[in-house]
Amino acid sequence: MTTKLRAFIVALCAALLPHARADDAPQSLEKNVQDLKSEVLALNRDLFVLEEELLYPANTQVAVFVSMDVGQLFDLDSLELEVDGKSVASYLYTEREVEALREGGVQRLYVGNLRAGAHELVAFFNGTGPHERDYRRGATHSFEKGLGTKYLELRIQDRESNQQPEFTVKEWE
Repeated sequence: MTTKLRAFIVALCAALLPHARADDAPQSLEKNVQDLKSEVLALNRDLFVLEEELLYPANTQVAVFVSMDVGQLFDLDSLELEVDGKSVASYLYTEREVEALREGGVQRLYVGNLRAGAHELVAFFNGTGPHERDYRRGATHSFEKGLGTKYLELRIQDRESNQQPEFTVKEWE
């Protein structure tokens, strides 16, 4: 949350807080404080949604997710993401996060803005592969960004036929 947004919330809280009178019961003051907290939480949620819409308008937004299917042939350590030759995200995974991906979880790795047109995504997967060897593989995907949000999924799958992990990029419709 930006500093200006925080200052706005603090000022709003100060303006909304009713002035307590000496004859008010403590329960009344407690109720007013609780009501104010609820209003501030609702306002904070609305401001967060507005901030997301302003920072990442739907017509320029690109979101990249990570998923893992089974994942017995590859232990993910880290992932690096480039879009149009620029590094936009890198992530170092914990054992718990890798386990969550293996159990069907999906991670939102990156959200950003791209103009309409042709783009290239490159993902580098680092980890331990078959036979406990260090493994660094890449996946490249060219895509066309039109109007509306573009969703891409980086998929790690076991390829049983040759006992190797497979790294692919899938576009969501």
